[in-house]
Amino acid sequence: MNLPGLRQDGAWDLPERLNMAAQCLGQPAEQIAIIDLTEGARRDVSYGALGEMVDGLARALMGAVAKGDRVGVLLSQSPWCAAAHLAIWKIGAISVPLFKLFKRDALASRVTDAGCQIVLTDAEGAAMLGDLAQAWLASEVGRAGADVPFAGTGPEDAAVLIYTSGTTGSPKGALHGHRVLTGHLPGVAMSHDLLGQAGDCLWTPADWAWIGGLFDVLMPGLALGVPVVAARMTKFTPEGCARIVAEGDVRNVFFPPTALRMLKAADVSLPGLRSVASGGEPLGAEMLAWGQQAFGLDINEFYGQTECNMVASSCGAVFAARPGCIGKAVPGHTVAVIDAAGNPTDAEGDVALRKGSAAMMLGYWNRPEATAQKFRGDWMVTGDRGIWEGDYLRFVGREDDVITSAGYRIGPAEIEDCLLTHEGVATCGVVGKPDVLRTEIVKAYVVRKPGSDVSAEVLQKWVKERLASYSYPREIEFLDALPMTVTGKVIRRELKAQAAREVEGST
Repeated sequence: MNLPGLRQDGAWDLPERLNMAAQCLGQPAEQIAIIDLTEGARRDVSYGALGEMVDGLARALMGAVAKGDRVGVLLSQSPWCAAAHLAIWKIGAISVPLFKLFKRDALASRVTDAGCQIVLTDAEGAAMLGDLAQAWLASEVGRAGADVPFAGTGPEDAAVLIYTSGTTGSPKGALHGHRVLTGHLPGVAMSHDLLGQAGDCLWTPADWAWIGGLFDVLMPGLALGVPVVAARMTKFTPEGCARIVAEGDVRNVFFPPTALRMLKAADVSLPGLRSVASGGEPLGAEMLAWGQQAFGLDINEFYGQTECNMVASSCGAVFAARPGCIGKAVPGHTVAVIDAAGNPTDAEGDVALRKGSAAMMLGYWNRPEATAQKFRGDWMVTGDRGIWEGDYLRFVGREDDVITSAGYRIGPAEIEDCLLTHEGVATCGVVGKPDVLRTEIVKAYVVRKPGSDVSAEVLQKWVKERLASYSYPREIEFLDALPMTVTGKVIRRELKAQAAREVEGST
């Protein structure tokens, strides 16, 4: 199995000089890079046109940004979003993806922590930012002109700072080098049954602000010469999905599990697809069987996280999927299940990734202690539990308290911190409650301050206005007290068990 990103001997193909912008702009100028459906009518953007957009932005930035400076990108799926990241990388700066569904507090925490003085955005994003940073309208500053040379960066030079969901404490910035794109290529190719076949065309409803949209779809597609569809979906609908697939001539899709469940519930089939990939949580035998019926192909599940992504995958063109498993280790990555001492084991243990993966982060931004805690010897510990079935990796569960809802990984700590800023809240605990459609919903257990009669609706609005709209608690229950440890920490596992019992009692 010949995979991009790897040499013939299986080692990573990482030259001394490496710049991701050059990797993504290396196709013939006339070839289609992005199929833009964001304005309604289809517009094909060539590599030459994209390169001109990139150079325009790069020239504008060079007068204000030095190598290693962080520049935010607050743009939805669009050619300008792609050009913004590429321009930042081209001059040796560091891009910071930001999500349009973030509210002010969520934006502020990331922009401030990263030290972004400038954010490339549009009019909508500028209004959201306010005085948090200088808002540069990408389409206005990216004027045509002379070519800009690629910075002389190498694989280990920092290129992109992607914030995690904040599963323990505030969100952490995973800093990646220019090698991260190379590190994604083998897994992306596997998850799409050897991507790069004639007629291939990629799309995902996942926003490009997340590693799943940016490095599982957009940048690999550009690097491999596979057209990528840009289409805004303010809300995923099966009908809208079918329209995009048809109008964009889409052949390869990355669907979060929730999108697949919505398609299944609506009894929507999408003819003409060559590959469907999914990641986030195991789909199970029923969903895999439905995928065969609806698409006429195997849904390829893959596995990874912001700190080191696309490390395991199924590949129906090469080997059969196994329900409940997340495929096999992707060549180039060493995946293990280890025990508490850091030794590989055949029993259930911690899913871990050996140092040396090109997709592995350089470290957490300005958090050396958190970086050190992420490793156990030579292994980066994912926080997930797994067990081997031959050379298939079976996902057992999450060791931490991350909530998986509608394809988003949501950290409870940030929501708890937000709720605690309300004058009526004494303490709270946030957990995931099992949900058939979304996998989990966010549920908050709240203890009011004496004399407070704050309602669930008020608190839901409070979080919606300050964090991402998808992370507000869909259910809030008021308690007299929360289960606590002797040191005063909320025992989330007891709240999770209570939420699970509520579901069991309702069925």
